[in-house]
Amino acid sequence: SFVPVRHSVRSSRVFPVLSINYDYVQMPFEVSLWILLASLMKLGFHLLPVLSGVVPESCLLIVVGLLVGGLIRVMGKNPPVLDSQLFFLCLLPPIILDAGYFLPIRPFTENAGTILTFAVLGTLWNVFFMGAVLYGACRLEAGRLASVDLLSCLLFGSIVSAVDPVAVLAVFEEIHINELLHILVFGESLLNDAVTVVLYHLFEEFAHAGEVTVGDVFLGVVCFFVVALGGVLVGGVYGVLAAFTSRFTSHTRVIEPLFVFLYSYMAYLSAEVFHLSGIMALIACGVVMRPYVEANISHKSYTTIKYFLKMWSSVSETLIFIFLGVSTVAGPHAWNWTFVSITIVLCLLSRVLGVVGLTYIINKYRMVKLSGKDQFIVAYGGLRGAIAFSLAFLLSSDNFPMKDMFLTAIITVIFFTVFVQGMTIRPLVDLLAVKKRKQSKCSINEEIHTQFLEHLLAGIEGVCGHYGHHHWRHKLNRFNKRYIKRCLIGGERSQEPQLISFYNKMELKQALMLLESNSSANLSAGVTAAIPRQRSRKTLNISKEREEEIRKILRGNLQKTRQRLRSYSRHTLKPDAEDDDWSETRLRKQRVEMERRVSDAQTHEPLNHHFLTVPAPPESPPARRARVECGEPLRSDQGSSLTAVFEL
Repeated sequence: SFVPVRHSVRSSRVFPVLSINYDYVQMPFEVSLWILLASLMKLGFHLLPVLSGVVPESCLLIVVGLLVGGLIRVMGKNPPVLDSQLFFLCLLPPIILDAGYFLPIRPFTENAGTILTFAVLGTLWNVFFMGAVLYGACRLEAGRLASVDLLSCLLFGSIVSAVDPVAVLAVFEEIHINELLHILVFGESLLNDAVTVVLYHLFEEFAHAGEVTVGDVFLGVVCFFVVALGGVLVGGVYGVLAAFTSRFTSHTRVIEPLFVFLYSYMAYLSAEVFHLSGIMALIACGVVMRPYVEANISHKSYTTIKYFLKMWSSVSETLIFIFLGVSTVAGPHAWNWTFVSITIVLCLLSRVLGVVGLTYIINKYRMVKLSGKDQFIVAYGGLRGAIAFSLAFLLSSDNFPMKDMFLTAIITVIFFTVFVQGMTIRPLVDLLAVKKRKQSKCSINEEIHTQFLEHLLAGIEGVCGHYGHHHWRHKLNRFNKRYIKRCLIGGERSQEPQLISFYNKMELKQALMLLESNSSANLSAGVTAAIPRQRSRKTLNISKEREEEIRKILRGNLQKTRQRLRSYSRHTLKPDAEDDDWSETRLRKQRVEMERRVSDAQTHEPLNHHFLTVPAPPESPPARRARVECGEPLRSDQGSSLTAVFEL
């Protein structure tokens, strides 16, 4: 009887042809679905020009998030919430790295004082003005708002006052505002991160401690400088390491983009470990490493870095706005009409008062004044976004029992700024006729004249004895060229201008193409005519990538020398080999001229009055300049020859 039982057990087992194990792939599968949904929404938005011309992309993505969250809620499940760790460690760094790596250095440095004023003083004004007025309104309001203390109001003000870089990028990139206003608002949104982080942690620690002393306030001020400057220092160190590493990647071009991404992300994580400003670290890392990395890597690696960063930041931005909509449906919410209404009014009022008051002071020191239209756009463009939501989500419900009310008010402010201000800023820009950004690239002629004006202004500052930003920019460029480039740029590019090496490479390539296309007989007969035709034909058929590379090389190798000469003395002056114009042709011409004068003298003068012209030793240009500075008259022949009369 034992054998039949064994046979029945063996016959009951069936080989599984198809099995389902969703738990094994749940997390990557859902992440891929979210990214696919975000990409499809972005694609559909740009396929409808009527919709994209009226509604900003961020608004549509939030609406999609609301619909997806409502659908998940109808299905009886809890919608996912935008987790703060996911936001700060995965979604925010690509956006900030893309902004920092391709940050326009020239407009940013020229307006650095204005940007820092808006980012630091403007944010401090918004935080304390909103916190104080909101605390007073809560004191006057009876009921639930009476339990809100001053520290909670100041903490709420520090969260909701900062301008969000993600929201600013999403809106300002679509309206194509001019470069000045874009860099002012976007630069403020990047740099006010240090103020927001310091005030957020400061007020949170004060709420835990229960009392505030003068020493705590002083340490808070010191903490601001530590967070801001520490983040910049960390980013600068990683940027130098990335540039130095890229010097040795000439034989492994395929991993060049990887070093850029890894060093940047390590800079952000290292700053977050010590509670420094990760945004400042990413910006500093991108700004420091870009010129040296691009000089070392290949053009294909540069293209890979550029488009991968754009793709990564675009997907992260899309996911952030979709998750904002989904998190709004997820809740929890505690609605209070009085608190929400006062918050929206104070956000607008404090922004307008801060911009107008600071601009009144800034315009006294700016050459290009900010007009009333510019002030309106700067004030109206202060959008809030996911950073405020994530900071509010991190609050502890035990220490802040009003967390749900704060979170609801912040979501309302985000929706108001993104929908109302984001949708109306485009028609307001058109109505006020605000200057928009130039779409076409600057020509080589414009770039050359811009460089010429920079050198001219630097020379004027040197003559006047005024050490302005042109003077310090020139000093920094000379130090960079003399020391830093030699350490961080490998090969011949650190020693000779790229323009010369590129010209030699291009000539060699044209010669090889000429040898391949023509026979040896035609090459010897028509080489002078073939090369110009080849050059013109290649110039007309040049690709966009090659044109961009040539533009970058020309911009980086225009004349930048403005060296101060030493004070020479005619007694200690030595001929300079670089300045002396010795050549065999010149000596031959002087010898012919001497023989001609001797023959003329023998023909026209009496025999006892013959004149011989003997060439004098030529005077070097430094000696000639020293003679002019000392006030001595120049020779009549400008140092080229000396006539000595000898009577034969």
